[in-house]
Amino acid sequence: MVLSLERWEGKVAVVTGASSGIGAAVSQLLVENGIIVVGLARRVDVIEAKAEQLQDKKGQLYALKTDMRSETDIVNAFQWIRENLGPVHILVNNAGVTLENNLHDGDSEAWRMIFDVNVIGLCVATREAMKMMLDYNINGHIIHLNSVSGHKIVNMPGINVYGASKHAVTALAGTLKNEINALGAKIKVTVRLVATEMTTMNPNSGPDRLEMMKSLPVLKAEDIAEAIGYCLSTPENVQINELTITPVGEQI
Repeated sequence: MVLSLERWEGKVAVVTGASSGIGAAVSQLLVENGIIVVGLARRVDVIEAKAEQLQDKKGQLYALKTDMRSETDIVNAFQWIRENLGPVHILVNNAGVTLENNLHDGDSEAWRMIFDVNVIGLCVATREAMKMMLDYNINGHIIHLNSVSGHKIVNMPGINVYGASKHAVTALAGTLKNEINALGAKIKVTVRLVATEMTTMNPNSGPDRLEMMKSLPVLKAEDIAEAIGYCLSTPENVQINELTITPVGEQI
C-alpha cells in the first residue's frame, strides 16, 4: 500500500492552535503537500510569518485570529472559510492548554479555561467542520490531538483538571464516530495519542515539571506531524481509530 496525501491536494484543512509547536509543524507538512491550510490561533502574526516562509510550497497557509475559548470566534472563522475558500475536508483539533495548579487549592478560572479550550472549543470546531462535510457530502477526516492523560491517570505535579479534559476528548471521539455511523457519513475520526505529557517542552511549566521532563524521552513536533500525515494518507476505506506515538524508551 503506497501512502500519499495526493488526494487532499487543493482541499481545505483547518488546524487549531497553529501558531507554534505541533500545530505549526502540522500546518507546514500539509502546505508542503499541496493542501490549503487555515491556521486558527490568537497569535495570528506568528502564522502570517510562517505563511510568508511557505510561499513557494505547493499549498497555501492562511491565518485567522481565533480564541478557542470563544464560540463566536470559532463560528466566524469557519464561516469565513466557507465563503472564501470552500468547504473543510480536514480538521486537526490541536489547540490545548494546561495551567499548573492543584485540585485541593486551585483556581477555578484556570480549570474553566482548560475545559473551554480542550473540550468546548474542540466540540465547537468539530461541529462547524462537520456541518460543511455533511452539506457537501465530503469524505473528510477529523483528528483530535490527545494525551496519555486521556487514557490513564498520570502522576504529575500540578496536572489538576487537565487529565479529565483529555479523558473527555477520548469519549467525545468515540461518541462522534457513533454519530457519524448513524448518519451514514464517510468521515474518519482519529484520536492521536502522545505518550509523553507536554510533548514539546513548555517554558511556562513550573520548575518541578520542567525538571521532570528533562529526564524523559521527548518527541519533536515534527514527529507528531509525520504521524498525522500518515493517518491522512491512508485510503478512504481504512479507519485509524487511535494512533499512539511514543519516543523510544518511553513506558506507557
